[in-house]
Amino acid sequence: MKKHQQWLLSSRTLSNLFVVCVGIAFYLFWSNFDSVFRQLSGLSKILSPFIIGFAVAYLLNIPVRYMEEKVFAKFKAKRGLSILTVYVIALALLGILLGAVIPQVVQSVVDLVNNTESYLNNLNAVMLWATDRFGLDQSELEPLFLSYKDLLGKATAMLSTALPQVLNFGMAVGNGLVTTLTALIASIYMLGSKHSLISQLKRLTYAFFPKNRADELLRVSRHANEIFSGFIGGKIIDSAIIGVLCFIGMNILGMQYALLISIVVGVTNVIPFFGPFIGAIPSVMILLIVDPWDAVYFAIFVLALQQFDGNILGPKILGDSTGLSAIWVLVSIIVGGGLFGFTGMLLGVPTFAVLYSLTKEWVTKKLAEKGLDENGNLIPKKQEEPKQEQTSSPQPIQ
Repeated sequence: MKKHQQWLLSSRTLSNLFVVCVGIAFYLFWSNFDSVFRQLSGLSKILSPFIIGFAVAYLLNIPVRYMEEKVFAKFKAKRGLSILTVYVIALALLGILLGAVIPQVVQSVVDLVNNTESYLNNLNAVMLWATDRFGLDQSELEPLFLSYKDLLGKATAMLSTALPQVLNFGMAVGNGLVTTLTALIASIYMLGSKHSLISQLKRLTYAFFPKNRADELLRVSRHANEIFSGFIGGKIIDSAIIGVLCFIGMNILGMQYALLISIVVGVTNVIPFFGPFIGAIPSVMILLIVDPWDAVYFAIFVLALQQFDGNILGPKILGDSTGLSAIWVLVSIIVGGGLFGFTGMLLGVPTFAVLYSLTKEWVTKKLAEKGLDENGNLIPKKQEEPKQEQTSSPQPIQ
């Protein structure tokens, strides 16, 4: 009886039982994927203020830590003063930015809508010139000619379709304000109790895992934090500089809607690889309606700007923060964007960088255990040199 109980509680039996349970759970997950996905979506909506609060706290942790170590190092309440200072500066900058940008963006959109008819006439005139200049058949190009009535009809149809959603705009704004306020309060609490939260997570890690596994997990977490903070912080700075340079360049070239287009270019530049193209396409379409030649000049300008960003500015700011080659960056963006949309495109690169680093460490360890190098060749063992007998020399008589 005693041996039977020992067999039931053996590690092999428990591991087999664990594998069976995981297989059953995996089958139930995929067979009820739609309902599970709906439940996860509802849970994510409930937790969205805390997720946003964590993202804000994570981004502001770097300036808070700088203030705590450099500015308020001699004060007793250095953490509280650092958090207060950083949030006041961040809210002030956000208020100034919105106050300066939103009126001009709204005015640009209003001007674009009011002048759409004349812009379309200019575009049609350019197309007529191109057909006469190159001897093209105008009947074949007839579908490309745009009229204000057609555009207005399409806009009216889109507005009538979206009208039920517009009626719920007030409720959405109210929910957004509540979510924003909750996220702001949560981020302040997270920054204020950062050390205690980290200490609690460490205690849970060491409580649930063996010490060697817990040490490895904490090491991987620190490495992931370095990759994420370096990549996201550097990408935000890089995109802000690109947006400012785009605004300056468009003003020098005398193009319209410089602020509106520069914001689009700067925001979309946060996305690696595809960001410049995502921002350039709608910007070129706007300028194509306003002035086709400006659209051509802008396409050349933004191509040169992105070359400067990809070859000079980006490497200077980001360095080799991810350690990924171009093909893996492309794969991570496509997979992340396909699974999680904009957030996946932004966070796919650092996430894949962490997984790539862990896989590389695991492969190197397995090759070392087998005595092989990265090409599969046997690593020659170092021969131990024979120990030479040391002869004691006679000590001089003092």
